Amino acid sequence: MTVSASSTPQEQQFLEAFHQALASQRFDRMILSQYQGEIEALEKMTIRMIRLQDEWMLNVLYRFKTQDVTKNFPIDEADPLVSNLVSECKQANLFTLDSELQLKKNKKKAILTQSKKASASKIIEKSHDRQKHRFVEQESYFLQPLGITDQKEQIIPSMARKWKQINKFVEICSGALNQIQVDQQLNVVDFGSGKGYLTFALYDYLQKNDYKPYVTGVELNEKMVQFCQDVARKSDFKHLDFFQGDVRTYSPEKLDVMIALHACDVATDFAIHTGIRLNAQMIMCAPCCHKELRPQMQSPSVLKPMLQFGIHEGQQAEMLTDTIRALLLKAYGYETKVFEFVALEHTSKNKMILATKRKDFNAPDQQVLDQIIALKNMYGIQKHSLELLLKGEWEQQNIGEKC
Repeated sequence: MTVSASSTPQEQQFLEAFHQALASQRFDRMILSQYQGEIEALEKMTIRMIRLQDEWMLNVLYRFKTQDVTKNFPIDEADPLVSNLVSECKQANLFTLDSELQLKKNKKKAILTQSKKASASKIIEKSHDRQKHRFVEQESYFLQPLGITDQKEQIIPSMARKWKQINKFVEICSGALNQIQVDQQLNVVDFGSGKGYLTFALYDYLQKNDYKPYVTGVELNEKMVQFCQDVARKSDFKHLDFFQGDVRTYSPEKLDVMIALHACDVATDFAIHTGIRLNAQMIMCAPCCHKELRPQMQSPSVLKPMLQFGIHEGQQAEMLTDTIRALLLKAYGYETKVFEFVALEHTSKNKMILATKRKDFNAPDQQVLDQIIALKNMYGIQKHSLELLLKGEWEQQNIGEKC
């Protein structure tokens, strides 16, 4: 264990306790405050253990007045790193599964105090919390202006559901990113970004996990765009921008990750087409307002008793619309999954289409395209917007639906 030669006995004892907690896997977190070093505007640091790609890392959250910066370090660098940080702070609190150890320093002396051991139930609770890894850190600054946390960095009760949704979204993105080959620099577009909850969370996650994200939120509402741009500036998210427009008016030059959650009706088709056209490595969308196919549908005779009920007909139209979308993605070189996502906004159920680019794609898969033709023939479908866009026949068909 590395200890500074100028450290006090109390500081050495504190660092030894940290070393033992780390070695025995009983380390929970460390909070360093009243920083006195040379890093300008640094207020405090929080140190935790996280698991990245099957390897434990030391995660340090540097908290500044208007932004958070996270860095991950190998475990073998933990002792010298923490020793240096503790020497530059007037107060350090070490939390283990058994106790809390506090080190306070002033000009004359250093004081080391230890709290009573936590109860057995508290230890179990802490162990559970440690296993339940959050993909978005609750201390992140951007959560406050977005109304997720208060000034004490606590989740506002009315936003608890949104907090869960944000973490689930980033978890899905994280898993998909591990399946594709992308550069550290990632170009991301979020069509229909709204207030930016998910846009900010993804940018924050990518930045804290050693990517170089260039993220654009596309939103029709001018006030929302201005609000999000202001929060991005205050959060010091230098490569997060917001554009007023929609999927037809914003045309990125390069696209690695395309997101479109709740793009209404055929706007989802335009968004998916943009992703395929620009060879996006990941396409993630949650469709809604399925209106295009329902008036075209001619129920097969055997299904007419079931589809005579309006609710069933609507569900069938939704399933058929998204099945064709998923099959088109598959035909054009994407591994595609369709699953239920946690509730967003006021909708009780949400379908997610997640597609990741295959390495071996050369040309559209005719066998899959034939499956689409068979489905369309079965239901009498003449037009599906994504299919027309991929064939370059959208303008020829003169379809007047708006996104």
